[in-house]
Amino acid sequence: MGKPWFHPKRYGYGAGLPCSWEGWLVLFAFMGVIAGVSYGFDDSHWRLRAATGLLAFVALVVIVVAKTRGGWRWRWGQGE
Repeated sequence: MGKPWFHPKRYGYGAGLPCSWEGWLVLFAFMGVIAGVSYGFDDSHWRLRAATGLLAFVALVVIVVAKTRGGWRWRWGQGE
């Protein structure tokens, strides 16, 4: 797995904020893609806008799941 890019959530399931510059880069790249899709296509291209947004979201989730310290699992707040 290498160096983790994201902290796990303390409570619940999933990941929290990034813990390395690579994680922040992935997060800002995702936000840039979403902003570009929102402002780059007019309303007649709604299918392309939706498909690009969905693809960006799926890519973000795959990367975050793979690069979260300790993986994704339910957590009750205890330290690891």
